[in-house]
Amino acid sequence: MSLAINKKENGISLTFNGIEVFSHLEEKPFVFAVGWNLKYKTSHGNFTVKHKKEYVIPLVKYEIVKETDESVVIKFSNGKISLTASCNVVNGYVSCDFDSIGHDGAWEFVFNSTKDEAIFGGGEQYRQLNLKGEIVTNFVSEHIVVPPIVEQTIFKKFKKYRERSHSEIDTYAPMSTFVTSTKKAYRFKVSGFGIQDFTNDAFLIFTYADCPKNFVFAVGENFKNINEKLNKDIKSNQYIPDWCLNGMILGVQGGIDRAMAKADKMLKAGAKVSGVWCQDWCGKKVTLAGSQVYWNWVVDEERYGNLKEHIEKLNKKGVHFLAYINPYLVKDGPMFNLFKEKGFLVKKQNGKEYLVKSTTFKAGMIDLTNPGAVEYLKEVIIKKNMLDLGISGYMADFGEYLPTDAVLANGDATLLHNEWPTLWAKINREAIDSHPRKDEVFFFTRSGYNGAQSYSPIMWNGDQHTCFYKDYGMPCVMPATFNLGFSGLPLLHSDTGGYISFASLFRDKELFVRWMEMNAFSPLMRTHETIRPDVNIQYDDKEVIKHTVTLTNVYSKLKQYIKECIEETKNGIPAMRPDFYNSGDFKNHKDLYSYFLGDEIYVAPTIIKGATERNVLLPKGEWIRFSDKKKYSGKVKLETELGNPCAFYLVGGKHQKLFDEIDF
Repeated sequence: MSLAINKKENGISLTFNGIEVFSHLEEKPFVFAVGWNLKYKTSHGNFTVKHKKEYVIPLVKYEIVKETDESVVIKFSNGKISLTASCNVVNGYVSCDFDSIGHDGAWEFVFNSTKDEAIFGGGEQYRQLNLKGEIVTNFVSEHIVVPPIVEQTIFKKFKKYRERSHSEIDTYAPMSTFVTSTKKAYRFKVSGFGIQDFTNDAFLIFTYADCPKNFVFAVGENFKNINEKLNKDIKSNQYIPDWCLNGMILGVQGGIDRAMAKADKMLKAGAKVSGVWCQDWCGKKVTLAGSQVYWNWVVDEERYGNLKEHIEKLNKKGVHFLAYINPYLVKDGPMFNLFKEKGFLVKKQNGKEYLVKSTTFKAGMIDLTNPGAVEYLKEVIIKKNMLDLGISGYMADFGEYLPTDAVLANGDATLLHNEWPTLWAKINREAIDSHPRKDEVFFFTRSGYNGAQSYSPIMWNGDQHTCFYKDYGMPCVMPATFNLGFSGLPLLHSDTGGYISFASLFRDKELFVRWMEMNAFSPLMRTHETIRPDVNIQYDDKEVIKHTVTLTNVYSKLKQYIKECIEETKNGIPAMRPDFYNSGDFKNHKDLYSYFLGDEIYVAPTIIKGATERNVLLPKGEWIRFSDKKKYSGKVKLETELGNPCAFYLVGGKHQKLFDEIDF
């Protein structure tokens, strides 16, 4: 493996094993110093960043400082401004450290591309898998916004709902890692706001508000090879405990008695249940939006009294108890007042506590850079208030609300905004890893940034609408999962049935069963009661329960296979992969809404309301449908009555005998 500088009449190019990393010509420089005027605006965790380039300075001159087969140093400059790229071959990929002088603003990097080169990754991008032709924003934000919800409900009588495009949809988890259909990967280690512009057929343009610390370039024979190399750069430490795979985790609210009754009902019906997830374990707050959690991280004794004893009773039935926390505290609640007194909350410029708003109520933000606050989070909230009670898992929600003008105990909020979700995950992981029960407990996060895969055991795809729309509904979790996988975060799941419900937007039997069909073939099967439990179909409703029993049994029988898929994620290989991942043939396989689970299971979920048939283009080889045990290959059109997913396993695969015994 070698680096080489190829000199041209008007510039140079850097190659790695004969493949171009970047090109630098006088008329087409590699790097620019940019004067970027940025204005940040936020509401309810949604961030808008207006950006205007006031000047662009091309660093036309270059100097080759060092050149060997495994190490190259190039200095790019224009007057007093310079950027030195120190590039080395590390673990089979190229790693370039950047050192800038004379410019404290934004930086832009340009790479050659072609019209037919597809781009994947960028973290959790919900609407597109191929990002060529798109602009991808590098800034953590709340994903859900009000206008689409209103249009789907209040305005639906006046006009047909318009599904949002990629550029209109924010993400909880952007990542500055991209993989191309030509088996190349680009990764920038950068903190601040950025724009990745792929609208030009001939170029990939990366612009960031601060100078990246490092740039990684990798090439591979296939996508697995690419993910393995990226994993050597940022290691995946994702996992879920063995007990999770014994059945579905039931989303339940309303108190421990209701949770135990729900678990007993489902077990008696024959369903496989691994846990009950009670997000309101610390109390319930009813708002205009619906039933929400009371953000005060201690047991609500009224609804969950004697919780430790009840958890022990559940455990004897093979059912674990899961809870919920986030890095915020409801205003004027007991824990808010405690943290305020100790100086543990994020401040405004005037020294007062910085309050954020979620739906209709305000909350203070725990300062994750304050050592005292972090210690209290770990030792009291997570270990004492949760794990010591026997809680086996929890949702570590949010992480994306940090305002850029906040005052922290340590650090610049503008640069830490993107890093905040990863810091939140790191604190939770350190707490769990230092607890005696660490091998049996886990948490799941919705927000992330570079490095989240090192700390978050498993992410979930955040909040989806309870609908079939491709922008915010059930289908969007697939491209979101694939893009995260390409970005180096390989273990994902989604709220079975969705979360967002308002007015006429609620899930019916069809949506809930279709979502269960999909999530039965995923790493983790967990439901959410939604923000309005009373008006949304649940797993134990009389028209649904038979499907819940069947599909949870299918999921539990896949346990050994899913364990092997999870084991692969330690090497960075996604558990759920797009239809072209194994073959590399993106040109002929572009179904955003079908996927591999590992190498031997292929799933084409039914994602159209009222559909009773599904067109499927199967991957190479012969495949057996789980439900009818018939063999299929190539293009097929199949009936998909409710409860009968288009899920297949590979003929002649290592696990065929296991799959042969699973039926519906």
